[in-house]
Amino acid sequence: MPRHSRISGQIAAQLRPCPGEPSSVLRLFFCLAGWINRNQQNVIEYLQEEVKVLKEQLTKTPRFNDEQRRRLATKAKKIGLQRLKEIAAIVTPRTLLGWHQRLIASKYDGSAKRSPGRPSTPGEVRELILRMAAENRTWGYTRIQGALQNLGHEIGRGTIAKVLKEAGVEPAPDRQKRTTWKEFLRTHWDVYMANS
Repeated sequence: MPRHSRISGQIAAQLRPCPGEPSSVLRLFFCLAGWINRNQQNVIEYLQEEVKVLKEQLTKTPRFNDEQRRRLATKAKKIGLQRLKEIAAIVTPRTLLGWHQRLIASKYDGSAKRSPGRPSTPGEVRELILRMAAENRTWGYTRIQGALQNLGHEIGRGTIAKVLKEAGVEPAPDRQKRTTWKEFLRTHWDVYMANS
């Protein structure tokens, strides 16, 4: 029987509660034993991963790819700096934890998803601006901006001007002066029908 098994058996025998005595000391012992076991398991997993990486490396100076760094860093973080100082063999503990910090930083880095410049105006808002300008010929940029704010869209006056200019719609004073055929016919339809 191994020595550590006899010792743990003796400690467990001493910690058995007497009849009527609460077993809180025994519970504490088992919690501590579980924590130590988990900590040892983390160390073992790290060492196993380190051995795998070393087997993959057959050069004098180990050079790690990103996947190897990620694997070592995730295992090393669970162990902690003090414990790593005792067991880390191929890379310093600070390097391992630095890799972990970069791994976490890259996880939350959204720069690859962003395009340069300001985000474009959503298509539905563009259509809404053009529709408002077409249906309300006397409305200027500020009036359209107010109507959009009432609908819950925070759009700047310059953005509205840009959208209208890109669509070939003139500013409000010039829009008022020109009448489309559709508007002309709608306005004069009664007179035209009376004369026919």
